[in-house]
Amino acid sequence: MELLILSDTHGTIDSFILDRVKEVDYVLHAGDIGTINVLDKLKDNAKILKAVWGNIDNQEIRKGLNEYEIIEIDRYKALLIHIAGGINKYHEKINNLIKCYNCNALICGHTHILRVHYNKELEILHINPGAAGLHGFHKKRTMLRLTLKKGKISNLFVIERDRASKLII
Repeated sequence: MELLILSDTHGTIDSFILDRVKEVDYVLHAGDIGTINVLDKLKDNAKILKAVWGNIDNQEIRKGLNEYEIIEIDRYKALLIHIAGGINKYHEKINNLIKCYNCNALICGHTHILRVHYNKELEILHINPGAAGLHGFHKKRTMLRLTLKKGKISNLFVIERDRASKLII
């Protein structure tokens, strides 16, 4: 199973994003989608899409999404949420959800900082794909792609593009 993980599109949808969406089996968007057009394009092009709303998302986006999702794919369980707190100082709600659902990973966004880190205390993989959109302080637009098979992650790699390289579809 091939997965694409992205966050913080902030209203940007172009071939940088859509070409990658079409290549994978599963797309996870960790919030701050930005516009209903982005959500619709993702739904139209992804085989399977799971997304959560972020702090900038309006009511139109929020009405069809949850604040968080527990995603289970091929014996691997992840908490998908936009804001989680600091890398080793998660909000109490996050800690409780991770423990309650026995998650293998926490997938979040919000910071616009690409980060993959194993949290030894909670025994989970922290995944933040950075920001795929154009708005924010980040210099590179980033997403993550990985293979998930029998509960194991392999072939994890970063997809990146300079922020100045906007491709319109």
